[in-house]
Amino acid sequence: MNPEQFVEELKKENIILSDQQLEQFNLYFEDLIETNKHVNLTRITSKEEVYLKHFYDSVTPLLHFAQFFGQDASLCDVGAGAGFPSIPLKILRPDFKVTIVDSLAKRLTFLDNLTKKLGLDGVELVHGRAEDIGQNPKYRQQFDIVTARAVANMTVLSEYCLPLVKEGGYFVALKGPKAQDELKESQKAVDVLGAELVASKELTLPLSQEDRSLLIFKKIKATPKKYPRQAGMPRRKPIQ
Repeated sequence: MNPEQFVEELKKENIILSDQQLEQFNLYFEDLIETNKHVNLTRITSKEEVYLKHFYDSVTPLLHFAQFFGQDASLCDVGAGAGFPSIPLKILRPDFKVTIVDSLAKRLTFLDNLTKKLGLDGVELVHGRAEDIGQNPKYRQQFDIVTARAVANMTVLSEYCLPLVKEGGYFVALKGPKAQDELKESQKAVDVLGAELVASKELTLPLSQEDRSLLIFKKIKATPKKYPRQAGMPRRKPIQ
């Protein structure tokens, strides 16, 4: 997917990119590739793949489930890495108030420089483990939307993310193909953590054979205080 095809595919979903937004995506690509020479941010480096597998992939929740993304929504991206999906979402929706959580300082340094180059306001970068951030009163149950992409399986991911979602808010998981098995295995965790599945979609990225799954969970009650457990515990002893 080249930039022109990216524009056309978004246009099909009634999203018309401004010249400023086009330039922001272009600068994002250039900065990602340049920084990736000395900081391991991504194994995907061709322009066509970055636009498809990073930029377009990141905005699919907004294309298919716009009803869950309210005006001026507070969005927390857990384990964002090089800024996916939160930065592409922020470019499309400058009204979002974005908090990015990542455990690697080098990635946050890249994102700090990037957001300044792109002129993105309302982005907070938080260095730490999701388990620790989820117990911090400043962030716990404070967000309208929490996103995560390619971070962990659904059971573990739910414990990372759901404690950050406010009651009535949404957890948006961007997964690979056929996430239904993960979904079944995570049902106990989702219940315990106070959420329920309200929408899901399997899709193929345009101009490709790349299959993806989107899962949307609504927070229906407060997460018990014991969750998330201490760092490392969700992976070692997933909620069963």
